[in-house]
Amino acid sequence: MKRPLTYRDSGVDVDAGNRVVDLIRGFAAATVRPESVGGIGGFGGLMGLRPATAGAPPAGAAGPLLSGASVPRWRDPVLVSGADGVGTKLKLAFMLDKHDTVGLDCVAYNVNDIACSGAEPLLFLDYIGVGRLVPEKVASIVKGVAAGCLAAGCALVGGETAELPGLYAPDEYDLAGFAVGVVERDRVIDGRRVVAGDVLVGLASTGLQSSGFSLVRRAVFDTAGHRPEEQVAEFGRTLGEELLTPTAIYPRLLLELVDRFDIKAVINITGGGFYDNIPRVMPDGLGARVRRGSWPEPPVFDFVRHCGQVEPVEMFRTFNMGVGMALVVPADQADAVCRAVAEWGGLGQAPVAQVSPASDALAPLVALADPPRRAWPIGEIISAGDARRVVIAGKDGREF
Repeated sequence: MKRPLTYRDSGVDVDAGNRVVDLIRGFAAATVRPESVGGIGGFGGLMGLRPATAGAPPAGAAGPLLSGASVPRWRDPVLVSGADGVGTKLKLAFMLDKHDTVGLDCVAYNVNDIACSGAEPLLFLDYIGVGRLVPEKVASIVKGVAAGCLAAGCALVGGETAELPGLYAPDEYDLAGFAVGVVERDRVIDGRRVVAGDVLVGLASTGLQSSGFSLVRRAVFDTAGHRPEEQVAEFGRTLGEELLTPTAIYPRLLLELVDRFDIKAVINITGGGFYDNIPRVMPDGLGARVRRGSWPEPPVFDFVRHCGQVEPVEMFRTFNMGVGMALVVPADQADAVCRAVAEWGGLGQAPVAQVSPASDALAPLVALADPPRRAWPIGEIISAGDARRVVIAGKDGREF
């Protein structure tokens, strides 16, 4: 008589899933905010819009507006949500067997989106689908997610780890996330006040970040034949290390700039590059003229372009080209915004009420998400007739 089948026989190890929860509990606790209700492990993550207690924030509480003297409250709150994944950059993580920094990318691509509306990130949830559940690997991924939450000031309130044999290869996984933030209704940034003559200010990216990796892998590995372990002189490190550089997490910087300047629009330069993302905040009849050469393009972009003989239009349609975020500001504020970015204190260790061993362990990853302190006026808003178009002016004056 055949032995009765178990769930483990089909490739799903429930005990390994429970082990993951035990491994990540401390990382999630390090991201708790004053509004948090309960911890991870329930059927849903709980978050209030007022502090759970009237006293001091709980141990490990973080948040971009927490100074120790005040706790954020909202008069007329609007919730802002976003969902995104890391994409095929994960293939690099598989190749290098390095899984902590992709968690930063996952958080960044969600919180950077909701920050474009002026929102302070409140909470984050992750989803990890794996072919074979290795608790230590999943814990490494979630460690990066928790560090990203600390960098953004939001709480990691839960998530889902699904072991799906037959859907994913045994050593592969997918990683996605969901974020919720809050902004006062009268402080929502939506681009409605943008006018011709306003200036585009670009905030420096950390490199490729997490967009366009299907093209990157095709150009760099398939076409040019490079390998991740190669040392590349212009990077000062291996190719794999350069390509895995995590995405900057901008909400803390953006919230400070919004408090000090008239920020009319915020643009996340992600998939779709300049041509697709800038028009999303333009009122009808307006467009943008971007002056190439007004900021330094990191060498990784020219490396990819050369590997795949990629045309400039395709580069600007696919990649951020060194500009992670773009702000639309009045012309007379552009230089002051750039100075404020250069003088910004940075993420450092996210503010906590009590430093824990888990928050200490997360600090090096938090530092990797720190936005570069560089910003430049990179173009201006122009009248564009019926089409919200973006024009890139090359260094030779030719537009494309």
